Amino acid sequence: MKEETIKRVRDVFTIESECIREMENYFEEEAFDKAVELLKNAPRIGATGCGHSGIICQHFAHLMCCIELPAKFISPAEAVHGGTGFLKKDDVCVFASRGGKTKELLPILDICKAKGVKVITITENLESPLAQAADVVLKQYVNRETDRYNAQGTTSSTSLAVICHLLQTALMEEMNYQNEQFALIHPGGAVGERLNK
Repeated sequence: MKEETIKRVRDVFTIESECIREMENYFEEEAFDKAVELLKNAPRIGATGCGHSGIICQHFAHLMCCIELPAKFISPAEAVHGGTGFLKKDDVCVFASRGGKTKELLPILDICKAKGVKVITITENLESPLAQAADVVLKQYVNRETDRYNAQGTTSSTSLAVICHLLQTALMEEMNYQNEQFALIHPGGAVGERLNK
């Protein structure tokens, strides 16, 4: 590889680790507590986003299932063609959009509000439509993306994943979720073998 390439690769460690360290300065305990309460008591949880945010939302839905909170990723494409039928009154839908203006998500927001579904928005833009209409807003922070153009969804994906991990960690504690429960639903792979010894 070129010397410049190696330098940029090594810069990724610095950029993303600094982002995670700096995120704590934007952590709002009151908003986070409200989000945890909504998720803990939700009959069902939806998660939606586009692009890299959508991929992390799929990860979030799986994390929720791993602690036995029924959750599903709602594809923005399918949502407006019946996919939001998964959600009912008093359920929770998590919206992830760094800019908070993702146009594909706005119709889903309208459907959620009409159905009485609680909305948690994760975004950098607290003045955005997705933030303004939310029941709870969790502030996302991104210092910069890792590529030379500051354009690819790299660091922003990491910061969103960290927020999802914070939520799962808190929910496990608040629900007193036990490893024995996880062992039952995760018999597969090396993790399942270790848990079920």
